[in-house]
Amino acid sequence: MSNKTAHTAHKKQVSIKEVSTKKEFNIFFDFPYQLFKNDKMWIPPMLAEEKATFNPEINPAFEHCTAKMFFAYRGNEIVGRIAGIINPKVNERWNQRRVRFGWFDFINDKEVAQKLLLAVEEWGKSEGMSEIVGPQGFCNMDRAGMLIEGFDVEPPGGCYYNPPYYPQILDELGYIKEVDTVQYELPGYQEVPEKVQRVNNLIKEKYNLKIVEGLSKKEVMRRYGVKFFESLNTTYQDLFGFVPLTEKQIPYYIKQYFPYLNLKMSCFIVDENDDIVGFGISMPSHSQARKKGKGKLFPFGWYYLFKALNKYDKIDLYLTGVTPEWQNKGIHTLYHAVLNQNYIDLGVKIAITNPQLENNDAHWIWLKYNSKVVIRRRIYFRDIY
Repeated sequence: MSNKTAHTAHKKQVSIKEVSTKKEFNIFFDFPYQLFKNDKMWIPPMLAEEKATFNPEINPAFEHCTAKMFFAYRGNEIVGRIAGIINPKVNERWNQRRVRFGWFDFINDKEVAQKLLLAVEEWGKSEGMSEIVGPQGFCNMDRAGMLIEGFDVEPPGGCYYNPPYYPQILDELGYIKEVDTVQYELPGYQEVPEKVQRVNNLIKEKYNLKIVEGLSKKEVMRRYGVKFFESLNTTYQDLFGFVPLTEKQIPYYIKQYFPYLNLKMSCFIVDENDDIVGFGISMPSHSQARKKGKGKLFPFGWYYLFKALNKYDKIDLYLTGVTPEWQNKGIHTLYHAVLNQNYIDLGVKIAITNPQLENNDAHWIWLKYNSKVVIRRRIYFRDIY
């Protein structure tokens, strides 16, 4: 018997266990901290937010979604984790029978990944699902996509990181590409052409539009929090896998995201009825702050985040859009010009966009700048047999 064969023969079997206790629930979210403790590229998520996402008493998605969480053990050691999610609203909207997988992390071991995915597949099949897709969360506000290019680029705080062996193993397991998303990097100091400024003034006058300014963050949240997510629902309604947020999900995400809002790096365009017709939201990068705070606010995480949110050399571009009835009227140039000038004034050096579907028509706006694709992510798919 060769050394390799002998090693394989004595290798402990992989077993799968569903998360069922509070202790296991906490270990589920601690696992990546152990897996990636020596990986300089990993950015920890905010631990409290991760746990809240899977708390039915906090996350309104559980009013219509179901989820299960699994560990992979080799002997007594946890070597992987995965979550399975079924969202009936998405399945109904797109006429599908899909179970999603996410929060998928594992050691460099094909058998571990295979058995974790099989656990979600089997659960999905028992619930009448015929396909599996991921990484995805409960809705489009959650992180999605597996990193397949750009492993040497610091990921924005709201995005997954994974090492190169993840997609290699999924390819070997027969998972195929559903869709890719890309992220652009571009300089933050490119001047706004004078012609664009003149055209923007004409657009505002023609349609009686105004830029929201001069308000406190609290006032912006009060007046435009709900309106923003309602406009998001209509703006993104035809994008891959999107389903509108419910009335109860909207306050949940207002509370989760608006406290981080930086008014110097956000722009809301409203009509004469004070309804949002276009928006652009960006933030200073807080990836390094998350790393220093180890994904926690206390004891010092809040301090690192506070410093990061007031440092402007590197920024993340999060959400942009124009509501359907206002598209093709040049509205997008309004918020791009406002934000671009703010970036110049604040001394921004570099910006990275949020993941955008590779077939999204909005890519042309980045091609007008000195930009390049630096990160590519993939959502995988497979039939459940």
